[in-house]
Amino acid sequence: MIGITPRQLEVFVAIAVGGTVRAAAEQLHLTQPAASMALAELERSLGTPLFDRTQRRLQLNAHGRRTLPLAQELLERMRELTARATDSDERLVGELHVGASNTVGNYLVGDLLGRFVTAHPQVAVKLRVDNSAEIVAAVLDYRLDIGCIEGPAAHPDLELLRWRDDTLCVCAAPGHPLARRRRLQPADFAGARWILREAGSATRTQAERALASLPAGETVLELDQSESIKQAVIAGLGLALLPAVSVVDAQSAGRLVVLRTPFLNLKRQLSLVLHRRKYRSALLQGFLESVPMGSSMSRK
Repeated sequence: MIGITPRQLEVFVAIAVGGTVRAAAEQLHLTQPAASMALAELERSLGTPLFDRTQRRLQLNAHGRRTLPLAQELLERMRELTARATDSDERLVGELHVGASNTVGNYLVGDLLGRFVTAHPQVAVKLRVDNSAEIVAAVLDYRLDIGCIEGPAAHPDLELLRWRDDTLCVCAAPGHPLARRRRLQPADFAGARWILREAGSATRTQAERALASLPAGETVLELDQSESIKQAVIAGLGLALLPAVSVVDAQSAGRLVVLRTPFLNLKRQLSLVLHRRKYRSALLQGFLESVPMGSSMSRK
């Protein structure tokens, strides 16, 4: 640690997360030459480069990937030490980077963040909403402190904690022929036109599993937001499997119909996902304690 400064660690972490010296310099209010010098000094002190240099971005090499969680932990511990020394109440302060799948981010964000934000007003929560695959990738790269995703995520570096159960439902426009049938059977879906989420979405993965148990149909649209899919269903463009929480208002207003499909397994779990080597800072631990969770899921 001799010769290594907090500023050098801050620059390294900022470059690792942002991918460029310019982004790191802007974040830390430094000039680009100052940021570049700080990184060079850190690499010289460690005796090894931390990045592979490409034309426009810096990519963490193997040593950089091992160093990143350690650098983040040192910075977080120093922030905690400073906070405890200056605040007798030991209130939580700082930034917490949270990722949420589209379903959670668009419809359940209050349930996920509400208690923590209310209890800790001095913490700046930075929320990123994306599909589950992107949230998992950001957690693995230490760009997010924690994520909330739909469905499983099998990776040896991840820990999943079950948050709550969720379900999808098959939706149709009120004028769709299947909306007028009282008792649907799998055969009724032969040749159906489907509107699906984009590849990489957990909703898409589960929809594909459900559709595999139905007669062949046709995919007419692929969209990256549940709201867009809902509007396409309302417009009569096809059927869709959507999170039940996303269609409550439209169903109540009579703009779409939820079809009864007891022959399909549409249940799933929403889970918090963390990197196993991520330091459990006071901020992160406080957030975990604020979210009511079920038992820990399988940890591979």
